[in-house]
Amino acid sequence: MQPIFIIVGPPAVGKSTTSRALATSFARGIHIPVDDLREMVVAGKQMPALEWSDALAEQVTLARTSAMAIARIYQQAGFAVVIDDLVDPRGLVEYRAFDTAHVMRVLLHCEQQVAHARNAQRAGDSPVREYIDIGIRAGFAIMGELHDQFARDGWQMIDASTASTAALVAEIRRRVG
Repeated sequence: MQPIFIIVGPPAVGKSTTSRALATSFARGIHIPVDDLREMVVAGKQMPALEWSDALAEQVTLARTSAMAIARIYQQAGFAVVIDDLVDPRGLVEYRAFDTAHVMRVLLHCEQQVAHARNAQRAGDSPVREYIDIGIRAGFAIMGELHDQFARDGWQMIDASTASTAALVAEIRRRVG
């Protein structure tokens, strides 16, 4: 049975880059960005904000539930699966119920100033830069508040501050055994 990885963290820690590289490191791998599932909402879409509304929570739950269903289907077909997602103030509750065999939960983190620098490099002068910077601050606050809960729930904490993508993939695969 191939593994399922759930890679989470605040914006700009390297989740998508690491997730794609991790999926590529297997003979058969799929990368499922939860943000892409949320982008499929074409009317009434709720964007992450400092205050999570019931409508936003519902859309995040729907996207995560869909990602987990897709993951099970691909895992059964022999694919390694990598889901990439953001941290939220509800503590990633949807993933607690994900009891499929061979699931590894990874919380990527880095120094907050590193995330802001990555965002600045990526976004430049784009108006999205401030929105992502707000998300970075919120994501780091959530991680601080819920750190013990993530540890109790079995999330592997991996520092992406200075590690290369290849080193992160190697570390994640090493922890799987």
